[in-house]
Amino acid sequence: MAISIRLSRGGAKKRPYYRIVVADVRSPRDGKYLEQIGTYNPLLPKDSADRVKIDEDRARYWVGVGAQPTDRVARFLDQAGVKERAARNNPKKAEPGDKAKERAEERAAKAAEAEEAKKAAEEETSSQEPAEGSEAPATGDDAAVGASSEEPAEG
Repeated sequence: MAISIRLSRGGAKKRPYYRIVVADVRSPRDGKYLEQIGTYNPLLPKDSADRVKIDEDRARYWVGVGAQPTDRVARFLDQAGVKERAARNNPKKAEPGDKAKERAEERAAKAAEAEEAKKAAEEETSSQEPAEGSEAPATGDDAAVGASSEEPAEG
C-alpha cells in the first residue's frame, strides 16, 4: 500500500484550515486517513508559531516507513528538520512560450518597418526642400543683376 503525507482541507468557504495527515494515496483528499500528525492554518502570519504544527516523532516514523510527503508538506518537514528537501531550480519557468515569442517577433518587425517608413518619409520631404546655407537657383531678374555686378558696365 502506497502511503503519502498530505494536506486534508477543512474550514469554511474562503477560510481554509488544513490537517496534515498520513493517508493511502487512493483515498480522497478530505476522506479517510490513517493518522493526523499536524495542522496548517494559512490565515495566520508567516512568523506565527501556530501556523504549522507537526508531531515530529510521528512524522519521522512515517517517513522512515516510506510515506512520501507532497511538495507543500515536504517544505514543512524541512523547516521542522524531519526530512531534508532538495532545492528545485527551473530556469525555463519564467521564459515565455513559443506563441508569445512569435508575437513579440512580429511586433518588433512591424515596429522596424514603421521606423523605416518614417525615415524614408523624412528623407523625401528634406530632399524636396532646399537645405539651409545652399543658394536657391537664380531667377531671371537676379541673374541680370548678378551679371551686371560681376562685369563693369560699358559706357
